[in-house]
Amino acid sequence: MIEEIYNDLYKIELPLQGNPLKSINCYLIKGSERFLLIDTGMNRKECLEEINRDLRQLNVDLNKTDFFITHLHADHIGQVSELATGTSKIYFNKKEAEFVKKGDFWTLAYPAALANGFTEEELTRILNDHPGRRYGLKGKIDFSLCSDGDEIIISEYSLTCIETPGHSPGHHCLYDADKDILFSGDHLLGDITPNISAFGFLNENPLKDYLASLNKTYVLDVALVLPGHRELFNDHKGRIDEIKKHHQMRLNEVLTILEGQEGLTAYEIASRMSWDISNNSWVDFPLVQKWFATAEALAHLIYLEDQGAVIKQMIGKQWHYSLLSGGPVNMKS
Repeated sequence: MIEEIYNDLYKIELPLQGNPLKSINCYLIKGSERFLLIDTGMNRKECLEEINRDLRQLNVDLNKTDFFITHLHADHIGQVSELATGTSKIYFNKKEAEFVKKGDFWTLAYPAALANGFTEEELTRILNDHPGRRYGLKGKIDFSLCSDGDEIIISEYSLTCIETPGHSPGHHCLYDADKDILFSGDHLLGDITPNISAFGFLNENPLKDYLASLNKTYVLDVALVLPGHRELFNDHKGRIDEIKKHHQMRLNEVLTILEGQEGLTAYEIASRMSWDISNNSWVDFPLVQKWFATAEALAHLIYLEDQGAVIKQMIGKQWHYSLLSGGPVNMKS
């Protein structure tokens, strides 16, 4: 589905079948000599059919098309290998280009997930069903690496790369300071909160990174946010305030869960947290959603550990978290 936003700027909405996100927004800018496509959708048949149909309708020549990928998640990067040609530039951040090149995420994630409370049987099923594995990037890509502050100019748009880690380790937005528009990827979403995940095998504090990235984009003059999912929106500062409040509540919720406990795994803590999902109980959660929920619980635990509020101990073969200090923790933002 195509929506014209401004002159030479279009939103292309692609389906995410069976995914709670429902769809992803890609953005096309038509230049006089080249086209730029921001994000690509999952590497799935229905996504490829839809985007090819939409690009034909917009008279886009893929031999004259470059790509900007906001981050490495499958719904954003998955189809670039299907769409790019030998003449395409594929702009991507340096940090996640190394992730993609190594290709060892699942090898490292498996033992870390066991240590954080998953069973082997659950992980086997997750690895079979996880969309990141099934519908991600296929083949090797020669990326044009971009860094914070780099500029991409096409048509009447001057786009500055803004490094915004948190939702993913190297997430980038694009910002046009003249037009006050922000292509936010999954850094800012209007009516859902971006998932902030940790996996337990990286030197990571994604929530801390994310809060810093929110502060970084808060000071920008933004009239319109073009997010990776759902509807476009205007009040980015108000939305950032809401997201910060959400994570403060999450931190307090985790601390409350840990009260009176000798130690819980991230998986056990996630099972006791509140989630905006239709299933009645944790037992009924789809396994892939348990993966995302546990990763988000872990991100908050790592933040709390860094703030000196919880302590992590290995008991048996699993990491357990317990309270180290009483009282609420105020986010440093």
